[in-house]
Amino acid sequence: MRIDLHTHSTASDGTDTPAELVRNAAAAGLDVVALTDHDTVRGHAEAAAALPEGLTLVTGAELSCRTSGGTGLHLLAYLFDPDEPELERERELVRDDRVPRARAMIAKLRDLGVPVTWEQVARIAGDGSVGRPHIATAMVELGVVGSVSDAFTPDWLADGGRAYAEKHELDPFAAVRLVRAAGGVTVLAHPLAARRGGAHIGEDEIAELAGAGLDGVEVDHMDHDATARARLRALAGDLGLLTTGSSDYHGSRKSCRLGEYTTDPEIYGEIVRRATGAFPVPGTGG
Repeated sequence: MRIDLHTHSTASDGTDTPAELVRNAAAAGLDVVALTDHDTVRGHAEAAAALPEGLTLVTGAELSCRTSGGTGLHLLAYLFDPDEPELERERELVRDDRVPRARAMIAKLRDLGVPVTWEQVARIAGDGSVGRPHIATAMVELGVVGSVSDAFTPDWLADGGRAYAEKHELDPFAAVRLVRAAGGVTVLAHPLAARRGGAHIGEDEIAELAGAGLDGVEVDHMDHDATARARLRALAGDLGLLTTGSSDYHGSRKSCRLGEYTTDPEIYGEIVRRATGAFPVPGTGG
């Protein structure tokens, strides 16, 4: 059983539509795929309607958070009630702040001599929630950087970088509480992703989140080297956290492939068992 619990579609910053994503997931030999677009559940209905027979969809979202000390992190939320009002309101606040934030970063880039425009970024984002990967793609189009990943450095768009701008983000402890109240399960995404250009969360902070109800931590991920994975697996064992593996697939925007890293079926079963806000959606050949 092959399970990928972290993917993105055009509802946020991926390049596959939700329908294309589930079809591609089935073609990649996956049995279960989670659609976890940034701060939105807008792609779930399309993905469910197109779900091939034999593939199960886990509904979710990747929530943008920031600690009181200023460290940005992402929280994967699975199988929560999408209509729970308090969590829905917080997701809307994050999404609504994405446009002014993107405009601010574009202005900073232009001050740095990069001729990116809002119109270019809006075209790239399409109907998705605009984010840094869309701006990075514009920089690739202009020949400023060679790849989207190359834009996520202190010189450009990394946290605290020259063209970085803040947006509304959830306190991670509040996010864990909100997801739990909505019947969902939380997994800390790529916590030691050294290639992302910003500070990453410390082990003490992960322990505090575990004490507040965090369910798991994403261990097997393209941005974690062998040392980081071993460190996280040991920490998760000490804290009683579930460990997951996922591709963080973004279509052609990143080099990772669907199913490049996967989650153990027993871990997936435990996530489903803990969730009360929603159920996985079985494919019926849509």
